[in-house]
Order: sequence, then C-alpha cells, then structure tokens
Amino acid sequence: MGAKTGIRALAICALVAVTACGRLAGDEEKAPKLLNIKPQGRGPDEFTVLPTKPLQLPDDLAALPEPTPGGTNITDPTPEADAVAALGGNPAALDRKAVPAGNGALVSYAARRGTSADIREVLAAEDLEYRRKHDGRLLERWFNVNVYYRAYQPMSLDQYAELERWRAAGVRNVGAPPLEAVQGN
Repeated sequence: MGAKTGIRALAICALVAVTACGRLAGDEEKAPKLLNIKPQGRGPDEFTVLPTKPLQLPDDLAALPEPTPGGTNITDPTPEADAVAALGGNPAALDRKAVPAGNGALVSYAARRGTSADIREVLAAEDLEYRRKHDGRLLERWFNVNVYYRAYQPMSLDQYAELERWRAAGVRNVGAPPLEAVQGN
C-alpha cells in the first residue's frame, strides 16, 4: 500500500512539474516582462506625481478659447517642454510635425534607400516576438528575475572592440579615451 501511494505522489508531483513549465491559458497575448522594476518601499512613488502649474486668472475672460474635450489645458504638466526650456532650448520645437529646414539634408540622406511608413508597428511586433522567445526560465518568471540584459546580449555592441576596429582603420576619434586607458580594461 505504501509503494502505491509513493508512486501516485511521485506521479502527481511529476504532472505538476510538467504543467508548471507551460504557459497559462491567455498568456500568449500578454507581453512578456523582461525587466522587473518595483518600488523599494510601501509608500508612493514620487516620480509618478507631476505637479500641476499654478492657476492663473487671465486679463480678459471673454478672450478664453472654447474648451476642447480631451484637449490640453494650460495648467497641464509638460515635463518635456519644461526640461527643454530649462536647458535653453525652444519648447515649441517639440510640437513640430515637419522636418526642420536645417535637418532636411540629413533626413534625405538617411532615406536614400527608401523608408517604411509602418516601421514602428513592424519593429514593435518583431520585438514582442523576440521577448516572447526570451521570456526567461520558469523560476526566473516566478521570482521576477530580470532577464532583460541576458535576452538582449546578442544585440549589444562591445564599445571597446568597436573603438579598436575604428582605430585600426585609421579613424581619429577625439572623444575616445586614450589607448592606454582602453588597454588597461
């Protein structure tokens, strides 16, 4: 009787182990999480709170534009525009849809072999498929281990090997560290 119970328990454990290796139903549509970033404490995340701009009373209330549902408000936070303005740039440049005149030659050179209008969607689909293939092992998923760097390792560039390749080709790079500093690594 004891041997049969042991065999049954072993069979159940093997069955549970095999089923745990597979994905749950519905997980095929869920995007894999390779990088697991969680807040350290139990309190709020101070970086998710954006302060609003102070309210202002305009000089002429009749001159105010009609409100647009879903549109922007002058008190809405604009962190990108605020950062550009703080660094001395022009925040209005963020709203441009066309290519600035000074970048026309660069854009035409980059597009000399053609462009694809749906490149963002194609890359997003390819990256999703890549992340699904490199989602991590069972215990890595259970314990939320970061597998991002290991998954994308084949796509990373060895900066020192690339620097050596360009130096061997005779290209001078004034921003590169001296040869002695690179060889010391």
